[in-house]
Amino acid sequence: MRTVDLIHRKRDGEELSAEEILYLVDGYTREEIPDYQIAAFLMAVYFSGMSDREVSALTEVMTNSGSQVDLSSIPGVKVDKHSTGGVGDKTSLIAAPIAAAAGVVVPMISGRGLGHTGGTLDKLESIPGFRTDLTLEEFLPQLAEHQLAFIGQTPEVAPADGKLYAVRDSTATVESIPLIASSIMSKKLAVGLDALVLDVKVGSGAFMKKQVDARRLAQMMVGIGRRLDKRVQALITDMSQPLGYAVGNALEVMEVSQTLQNAGPADLTRLSLELAARMIFLAKLTTSLDEARETAQARLLDGSGYRKFKDVITAQGGNPQVMDRFDLLPNATGAQEIVTSRGGYVSAIDAQLIGQASSMIGAGRNTKEDSIDPAVGVILEVKVGQKIEPESILCRIYYTGDEHLSEAAELVEDAFKISQQPVDERDLILEVVS
Repeated sequence: MRTVDLIHRKRDGEELSAEEILYLVDGYTREEIPDYQIAAFLMAVYFSGMSDREVSALTEVMTNSGSQVDLSSIPGVKVDKHSTGGVGDKTSLIAAPIAAAAGVVVPMISGRGLGHTGGTLDKLESIPGFRTDLTLEEFLPQLAEHQLAFIGQTPEVAPADGKLYAVRDSTATVESIPLIASSIMSKKLAVGLDALVLDVKVGSGAFMKKQVDARRLAQMMVGIGRRLDKRVQALITDMSQPLGYAVGNALEVMEVSQTLQNAGPADLTRLSLELAARMIFLAKLTTSLDEARETAQARLLDGSGYRKFKDVITAQGGNPQVMDRFDLLPNATGAQEIVTSRGGYVSAIDAQLIGQASSMIGAGRNTKEDSIDPAVGVILEVKVGQKIEPESILCRIYYTGDEHLSEAAELVEDAFKISQQPVDERDLILEVVS
């Protein structure tokens, strides 16, 4: 077969066979197909889409392109949780310890933040000493002992995905739903999971801005899992305003500590418990989802989720005292209050603008090579629906350098909308796809 013929057929909306997709991906991974041809193929997919069979075939090819992590020696059902990314989204650091405390084995394969969305690895690395670069020889024993380990994607896992993503990033094809679905699922399925819970974000601070697109992505990923005999459920959740109050790596770790001690924000607590409950249910530790919710709530209230996270921090070289003493975390040197001159009701807090402002002062990165400042970020003082008086503080910006502070402050001010009439709160969990 010829690469140009396959590009031509996909450009015209035809379905490719599993063998033809294997030829393309394997050929590119082996450097037998040049960048310009794979770029043309990805652009054809962007415009023409892919059938369910094609997406499953692409996922399987990328999953099998490298080493697969064998977890069969570890007793228990292995369940991971993945979020498509949002502003203030620190649920992995809450749901995973709660689920692990309930008996779920959680091999948490996490990523870094890019742009205005925060990455789980970046949050964890704000804890002094915490290692996310575990070798598989370190990862497996920790998983067996603690039922939970956090690790980044290793070069051996789904290397074809890494190569294809680099091309997507430079050819404006990242937003393709079939390519997103296969990218996420190939990395997860290469780690020997039994089940997966997905949190697909939608709204201004999410990758997906429209609920219909979030639904398509969720359905596609759940379908991939089902066809490959994995139990997968997806929540579509609101990301029109930041989740919780804290945005920024060390600031979010502080909020994680508060939440695991049942003193966190209501929205963050609710979503984390629901994700943990679905992990527990998919692990078949309960016979119903309601029973799983009760189990998750109990593991929060009895402090076992909190203790589990501290044990994992210790196991991965970090200082567990940061959960009780926030002064041991990186702390900003300055703070600026954003105050409103108007009274009324908070009608919107644009998550993307808050995320961009936080990234601008050093909490995020524009390229994968950028370094981040773990101490900086934004802490909200209000949420949508709240009544406020004139001169109320809307949020505080925490910074260590003032180079971009004025620009960040302008973005933050623009993020808040005040109305004179009460507003209905948007549902946090919009849909369930299973």
